[in-house]
Amino acid sequence: MAVTVGASRLGLGAVRRLPAEARPLVRPGTVPAGVVHLGLGAFHRAHQAVYTEQAIGLAGGDWGIIGVAPRNAAIVATLAAQDNLFSVSTLSAADQRTRVVGSLAGVRLAAADPRAVVALLADPAIRVVTLTVTEKAYQLDPAAGTLRPDTDLVADLTTDRPPVTVPGLLVRGLLARAAADAGPIALVSCDNLPANGRRLRGLVTQSLAYAGTSQQVLDWVEGQVGFPGTMVDRIVPASTPETLAAARRALGVEDLAAVAAEPYTQWVIEDDFPGGRPAWDRAGAVLCADAGPWERLKLRALNGVHSAAAYLGALAGCETIADALALPHLDTVLRRLIADDVAASFTPPDGVDVVGYGEQVLERFGNPAIRHRTLQVAMDGSQKLPQRILHTVADLRAAGRPARWAALVVAAWIRFAQGSADDGRSLPLDDPLAERIRAVLAAAPRTPAGAVDAMLGLDEVVPPEVAADAQVRADVIGWLTDLHQHGVRATLAGAR
Repeated sequence: MAVTVGASRLGLGAVRRLPAEARPLVRPGTVPAGVVHLGLGAFHRAHQAVYTEQAIGLAGGDWGIIGVAPRNAAIVATLAAQDNLFSVSTLSAADQRTRVVGSLAGVRLAAADPRAVVALLADPAIRVVTLTVTEKAYQLDPAAGTLRPDTDLVADLTTDRPPVTVPGLLVRGLLARAAADAGPIALVSCDNLPANGRRLRGLVTQSLAYAGTSQQVLDWVEGQVGFPGTMVDRIVPASTPETLAAARRALGVEDLAAVAAEPYTQWVIEDDFPGGRPAWDRAGAVLCADAGPWERLKLRALNGVHSAAAYLGALAGCETIADALALPHLDTVLRRLIADDVAASFTPPDGVDVVGYGEQVLERFGNPAIRHRTLQVAMDGSQKLPQRILHTVADLRAAGRPARWAALVVAAWIRFAQGSADDGRSLPLDDPLAERIRAVLAAAPRTPAGAVDAMLGLDEVVPPEVAADAQVRADVIGWLTDLHQHGVRATLAGAR
């Protein structure tokens, strides 16, 4: 969205003109950096950056954030032009509250100068690195957690060229940090991966081994680097022209990096920070010894349900998740998914009722002010479905229980991947495995059974015990047949 002629732009010079309730808690440039964040997208700006600003405002500390965008030059230029300031609008059906956030101490573009980012990761002042780079950037098999390096990562790990991948940046940064003995650091995954701290540790150790790293450096990493697991939660849709227009109305100045989010926010963090951390607990984060139960709760009862609504909603022609929740009978089916499958698949955190949590999730998804597009949530299904749905299926079947409603989500994913909605409109397959998915579907018999066998045969996505389960196969084929023959609305109406 272009800057309105004559309108002022958000920046340090505009702070005094902002409404008092919208001014940042921390003035950029006054707090030295102690955190590097990889992945300068909307979610980070509406989540970790907000918690960190509140922590600094309440407890102080040299914890300003250097935000690093791997490739998005536009957001780096936009934030730099605004003195690293941006706003977050909290949206509910009743109102909008907008506040400028000042926790960014600087921004960098990794693609423009990767060696500078490596030097930043090796700087002793940096004691925490957080990541929101999405599942696919980790280059891990989503089912097994083993390294699947592409040609760029192989080059990052075996040559001295400037790194171009996220794992390559991390490994080069740790190697430089170890060489300088620059002090302890925590690498904190904030992506929706099961056991994300352990997965990030596995990524780093596997990458170091692939690079032929010496035992001395491996010992340094073991002793000096923490990998705390986390669970992050806030619905943050992609910004639109209306997001920017609403921010301008609230602030009186133009903010081209504005983001919007729902009121609900949560951050659960394992307290493993050898070099210290911001006082995130003072800002409302939950510090704990094991984030695993919280991760499974969110991945299965929120993200899994989100994917279900996205695939079924997109097939039915719904633009947003809130629109999908208005489909007749979908809320009933999602409640059955939560109560019958998700709640029975794992042990939740102490004191948490999964069905009650699911009710809260459905209420959040129905917020009409959060226009989270079904196609955005449906992206990268091959990376998301294992932890969101397929692990639920595997755990239920291992316990001898059916997974009927989770099988419906798998069928909806397959139907979505086939490329057309119920009304014949084309659906985009935005997925790292898009070519492989299209190839296996094209080679399969043109029947629901053929499509199911092809997709369950994606061993990099589907756990082998799920792929080999005759009952799961039969359930998915049954649902896919209904979706093909009757469409989403009739399938939901007849679901039992």
